[in-house]
Amino acid sequence: MKQNSSIPFHMSEKQLYDNQGKRLYLTPEERKAFYESAETASREVRTFCHALHITGCRITEALETTIDRIDLQQQTITFRTLKKRQKIHYRPVPVPPDYLDSLDMVHEVREKQKQRKYPKLWNWSRTTAWRNVKEVMEQAGIDTRLPHATPKGLRHAYGIAAVLSGTPITELQKALGHADLKTTSIYLDAQGKEKRALYAQMWES
Repeated sequence: MKQNSSIPFHMSEKQLYDNQGKRLYLTPEERKAFYESAETASREVRTFCHALHITGCRITEALETTIDRIDLQQQTITFRTLKKRQKIHYRPVPVPPDYLDSLDMVHEVREKQKQRKYPKLWNWSRTTAWRNVKEVMEQAGIDTRLPHATPKGLRHAYGIAAVLSGTPITELQKALGHADLKTTSIYLDAQGKEKRALYAQMWES
């Protein structure tokens, strides 16, 4: 089967810039705009896009998530990590209560858990999911022709936001499901607002 040429299946997680020096992550402003744009999308598209924004999960990890992996008591979503060296590895990622409420409203989480029915949250192909994300980005005013306007760009933006908010790098490693801490450490070198503030002080001195 021929792959959709618009989907970069093999982009590395170990770099924040491509070979032409273009960034591969959304800025904080773009990340916020994406979240707000998703709020105007259809219900399932909204919960999917917010999952990528809130958890930093890979698009395929989100697509295979089932109802039983939503823990309403612990307020986590458990993802199966797809790039660990081990054959099977799961990681719980904390999510805010209001997002869990949205999942319950849209996907009937509580009711299906009571019935012991555990379908996937989003029964889409990867191509459909990727297209939905792109459409939300376009509505947010993000130029989807650029290399950062991808689900991977959202994942990188999550990592940068976590570092800038003071999340310990080891905790971020767990949340993102990285086997090697070196992969997570790329976010320590991101060009965030704090780094620009330091340079601004130097420019003004």
